Amino acid sequence: MNPFIPLKTIVVVFLSLASAGLADAQFLPMLKPLPPKKDATILKATPALAPNSPWQLLTNQPPVLDYFDCGPGNPILLTDGTVMLADNGCQDWWKLTPDESGSYVNGTWTQLASLPDGYSPLYHSSAVLPDGRVIIEGGEYNFSNGAFHAVWTDQGAIYDPLANTWTLVAPPPFFGGFGPFPRTIGDAQSVVLFDGTFMQANCCTDQAALLDANTLTWTSTGKNKFDINDEEGWTLLPNKKVLTVDAYVGQYDPTGMNFELYNPASGKWTSPGGGTRVQLWDSAADCGGRRFASFEVGPAVLRPDGSVFATGANACGAGHTAIYNSDTGVWTPGPDFPDSLDIADGPAALEPNGNVLMMASPLIFNTPSTFLEWDGSSLTEISPAPNASNDSSFYGNMLVLPTGQILFTDFFFVSVYNPTGSYAPAWAPRIQSAPTSVSPGGSYVISGHR
Repeated sequence: MNPFIPLKTIVVVFLSLASAGLADAQFLPMLKPLPPKKDATILKATPALAPNSPWQLLTNQPPVLDYFDCGPGNPILLTDGTVMLADNGCQDWWKLTPDESGSYVNGTWTQLASLPDGYSPLYHSSAVLPDGRVIIEGGEYNFSNGAFHAVWTDQGAIYDPLANTWTLVAPPPFFGGFGPFPRTIGDAQSVVLFDGTFMQANCCTDQAALLDANTLTWTSTGKNKFDINDEEGWTLLPNKKVLTVDAYVGQYDPTGMNFELYNPASGKWTSPGGGTRVQLWDSAADCGGRRFASFEVGPAVLRPDGSVFATGANACGAGHTAIYNSDTGVWTPGPDFPDSLDIADGPAALEPNGNVLMMASPLIFNTPSTFLEWDGSSLTEISPAPNASNDSSFYGNMLVLPTGQILFTDFFFVSVYNPTGSYAPAWAPRIQSAPTSVSPGGSYVISGHR
């Protein structure tokens, strides 16, 4: 595993922070480790899969240009059914097109336009806008001169899949950062709201902003936030609000269990009270306290029944889970992960059958990884993905495909998970508008909601 960042950069950052009066580590954003350097023998080998494994490696792996430093990640489903994929941390992007039968496993790759010069982010937000364009914002690191540098950048860009071009986006009106980084986004979370508006957080303050996709201008939002946004995630709820589990960065509380709801109508956060019932962020309360806390938290996934399955991180042992009822606003403790597993910055995805697929690993940023499913009542370990023995959960990205498969990347390989079962008809979107006739090769708009 690489060090977090070259030593000389650590010294510069902390000296600058000390001179700015911000040297208390409680207020510093936590650096996620860099991706592992790849050994050529691993990349040339075909990972072994268990007999009758639900996982399949893609027949054609993406021909990324820099496997050693970067690697495939951040898959994004475009509105035409193709998948856009980054050479994580490098400027190059690729597109996976399924074959004539709709198979992503047998799909082919084509190279897309690269990001503009000077912007090569690792660990950034991304989303597909209602008009089909793709936006990426921020980045904890930027790759330049052959190395990653921690910059918590506030840069961003929009990709137009029709023109195959990237356009830089002016930063949001974030005027709070830290030390030598006065304007930041970093690896902060984002969400597309119910009306299609893109909302972006600032990693290092309590600020957030809304993007006008037509003018590419920003409006501040998110007043009354309990803590800063660092390490947290956002989940869009059926009632149009946004749920977040607080990670207490900047105001450490070893047993804190606060959560918040963002109301788009008012543009404000509220803390409903009652807490998450179990602690989902890592405070290291039982193994050293604040100095050893990662402040990490796991993903929180909305299920078809309106519940949110939220997962936790824990440097001291097994991570906790909790279930949020979006109708009543009440939390219920879920099962702990087995052994010392948890999810620190790892992925999860909703399967068509309503189960939640997730990637866990021991404690904080360790290997190997374990894959589990939540079916609404129990947490069950399943067959591991290819290369799981070399992975930590933070390596992973998951994407639900139109086929119902889950596409998975880990900086090394691209594979798909084949869930069992099917969806309940009541979960399907109600189609409101669709063309009466279609032709091969055409593009059409279908709209509906559930």
